[in-house]
Amino acid sequence: MDALNNILNRVSARELSLPHPTKDEMNLIYKAALRAPDHAWLRPSSFIQVSGDGLKKLSSIFLKFAESINASDEIKEKYKNAPFRAPMIIILVNTVKEHPKVPEIEQKLSTATAAQNIMLALNSMNYSSIWRTGKLAFNTKVQNGLGLNENQEILGYLYIGTETGTKKRIPELNIDDFVSYL
Repeated sequence: MDALNNILNRVSARELSLPHPTKDEMNLIYKAALRAPDHAWLRPSSFIQVSGDGLKKLSSIFLKFAESINASDEIKEKYKNAPFRAPMIIILVNTVKEHPKVPEIEQKLSTATAAQNIMLALNSMNYSSIWRTGKLAFNTKVQNGLGLNENQEILGYLYIGTETGTKKRIPELNIDDFVSYL
């Protein structure tokens, strides 16, 4: 698949199942991730790969979080089942590093572009993904459950596998709605 076609046709998947990428394929995908822009070569991005029994461990962390906020039984069940929506998850971790010329937001943007590189690499290998965020990403209790440090933050979860079901339609967008000229 050529690079431009890959970008123009990538879409988040509604349903994901096995197979997921192999170890060798994931090594290539991580190499692509680490080609993201990175001011001052700080390397703020890291990844926690979750599959197999790891999905059960993540489920337990999500359930503990739901219990800690006195969530309803419905929300507890939703959070407990969340990891099982795909056979593999990559947790996007941003580690903020002090630097006089590279603010925290630039470091987060680097991790976000690493995530996009992962999604494009997956798409080029005929796998699919969806990036999920929300309460399970942006809180210290889940971060602590994963053993992250104070300077680390979860920027989201990439759910990964082979797309099943109906593919989302890519909407036609009018470029003039998004671009202005000086």
